[in-house]
Amino acid sequence: MMKNAVSCHDLVVVRGAREVLHGIGFDLRAGSVTGLLGPSGCGKTTLIRAIVGLQDRVTGDISVLGLPAGAAELRGRIGYVTQEPSVYGDLTVLENVRFFAAVLGVAAAEVDRVIAAVDLTGHADARVDSLSGGQRSRASLAVALLGSPELLVLDEPTVGLDPVLRRDLWALFHELADAGSTLLVSSHVMDEASRCDRLLLMRDGELLADETPEALLDSVGTTDIEQAFLTLIERKAGAR
Repeated sequence: MMKNAVSCHDLVVVRGAREVLHGIGFDLRAGSVTGLLGPSGCGKTTLIRAIVGLQDRVTGDISVLGLPAGAAELRGRIGYVTQEPSVYGDLTVLENVRFFAAVLGVAAAEVDRVIAAVDLTGHADARVDSLSGGQRSRASLAVALLGSPELLVLDEPTVGLDPVLRRDLWALFHELADAGSTLLVSSHVMDEASRCDRLLLMRDGELLADETPEALLDSVGTTDIEQAFLTLIERKAGAR
């Protein structure tokens, strides 16, 4: 297995006349769960779109599974879940997953596996547009899990979920990593940081930290991730 599933160096993204990512660099270790944390509007989704090859006006180097981001050879090797559900509302959960399995050429046996993995077996015959927001997000995640992708990029996958489902999803993320997948999970909820192997903390298009949760807390002398984030912001402001 390769050491790093994703490597970014001097990544800059311009949207309109404004630079929204400012020379970001980091590596995602293969087989790990990395949390991408920061407030809404800090650039998390833009960074994610750059990694999966969907973002325009990107400069710098991005290597994904040993290939340039967006390379055709990466199709089928990456699972991507957007903030908005990416499944069809007028189809049932089962119909959606069967459809995408056929498109991807995935074995039919995968369908029941991924629906069970996201705890939607009891809603498999329900139309997606009749589900709650959290359930629709989990239906999108089920599709992303088809074929056991090597890299899973999940944009705010736990928004709107109750604490039990959030806990169960994070357990699933670590099971996938233990099986060899690499996960990048974005969130604006700081208490999810402790569930990650490593953290990328962002603010205003810049990377404030690239550390394990333990190393981050030690470096600022606190036991609270949110306080650590605020301390890093203050240090950044003081350095200017």
